[in-house]
Amino acid sequence: MIPAQFEYKSASSVQEALSMLGENDKILGGGHSLIPAMKLRLNMPEALIDISKIEKLKEITDNEATITIGAGATHASIAAHKALKNHAPMIAEAAGMIGDIQVRNRGTIGGSIAHADPSADWPAVLLAADAKIVIANATGSREVDVDQFFQGFYTTALEDNEIITAIRIPKSAANANSCYEKFVQPASRFAIVGCAAAVEKNGDSVSSARIAFSGVSDAPYRAKEVETALKGGDLSEEHLDMACAGVTSDVSVMSDHFASEKYRAHLATVYAKRALRRL
Repeated sequence: MIPAQFEYKSASSVQEALSMLGENDKILGGGHSLIPAMKLRLNMPEALIDISKIEKLKEITDNEATITIGAGATHASIAAHKALKNHAPMIAEAAGMIGDIQVRNRGTIGGSIAHADPSADWPAVLLAADAKIVIANATGSREVDVDQFFQGFYTTALEDNEIITAIRIPKSAANANSCYEKFVQPASRFAIVGCAAAVEKNGDSVSSARIAFSGVSDAPYRAKEVETALKGGDLSEEHLDMACAGVTSDVSVMSDHFASEKYRAHLATVYAKRALRRL
């Protein structure tokens, strides 16, 4: 498990990193997604552009309408952030469930979502949070709705000459009433099934909901049939049984040596109910 030969470059700013970035180069944040792939030679870049020393990318900023998480923020720093715990608890919860303490203290949110592993925690949580992904390129920057960012198996809207710089989380009523539940693979701590739920309520009635999954299909997805079924009802057990029946109706469910298609679909229903009961 030795990577192919590569050149190492260290950038002191995003613009410097962009100027260094060649056609077959990769951005190195925390390295917990990229380095294992390089060791298996599934990824063989000519150069690594290290952005881990860019302090601005590590900042988490509490603004009036949003909380902006720098792409270089570690999972541990996100898990400990008070504003996220208050305004988007599922974000802090998910960060605290990732890997082990070494992974949480080194791995970054930007690196994780750029890698887009279908069993990673961040994709489902950011889908449920209605996040915006801020991306820099040579001509400036652009903002992508999270619903358009994750496009398939290890595939995102990120172009080869671009770098994720931040993730914006809205301070919404739904995000303030949110949580994350997952059934973990015990060795890797990835999600065999992960469910993120954000629900806005008017009294006992659901005004709006965003329910998203990781680990179930070959890409993260929102369970829109469940969201529609929840709207206007309460979160009673009877209503949850009805609403959560459609958690996998619009996707192809994965099957592997960790969980069969049937078992994964069952777990998706179970974990959707667990998350919604908490809300």
